[in-house]
Amino acid sequence: MKISGAIFDLDGTLLDSMPMWQNVGINYLKSIGKTPRADICEVLRPVSLLQAAEYLIADYDVSYSVEQIIGDVKKLIANFYTDIIPVKPGVKECLARLQQNGTKMCVATASDRCLVEAALRRNRVLDYFQFIFTCDELGCGKDNPLIFNRAWESLKTKKQETYVFEDSLFAVKTAKAAGFNVIAVFDQASADQRQEIAELADLFINSFDEISNHIKKHENDR
Repeated sequence: MKISGAIFDLDGTLLDSMPMWQNVGINYLKSIGKTPRADICEVLRPVSLLQAAEYLIADYDVSYSVEQIIGDVKKLIANFYTDIIPVKPGVKECLARLQQNGTKMCVATASDRCLVEAALRRNRVLDYFQFIFTCDELGCGKDNPLIFNRAWESLKTKKQETYVFEDSLFAVKTAKAAGFNVIAVFDQASADQRQEIAELADLFINSFDEISNHIKKHENDR
């Protein structure tokens, strides 16, 4: 397996950020002195930020406006990216090995650019990436292959040697349908979809150490 180009998802792939996203409703309610009910995560998982704010006003008697709730939640999220969220184990070592082997790398993410750059810079891995592509800037989500195609075109690598690293089932499906090799990265948030993700992907890894070990073995076999 030769990896000339690597397109990395951010949340749940490079960053161990999904627990923050899963618990953002709990953290917000606690920050305003409200006690979250046991079902809060399940209720908020499929809804937009606007819908979540409306739900909190209606069901938790939150006295703030929708606009203020959304603003406060965004600040809470931003604090996690700028101050708290770590990269996943083995990420730094894997990126270093890929760079040493001449792999061109970029990030393709649904997160805001400013948060992406802040988290990667704090974790001292920002300089490994030549480009960052965001869904907001391209005007589409990862149900559309545009972000992967744009990233690949910018890397200028052979498609058969370009790998997309993803943790979510729908993004894996999009990348595979667009003809990319996919390395699926396990994340607890998508554990219930693990089997389907593994069957679709070209390679399924539990940690980035597996990629580092593969590269090291390839180096030793030369």
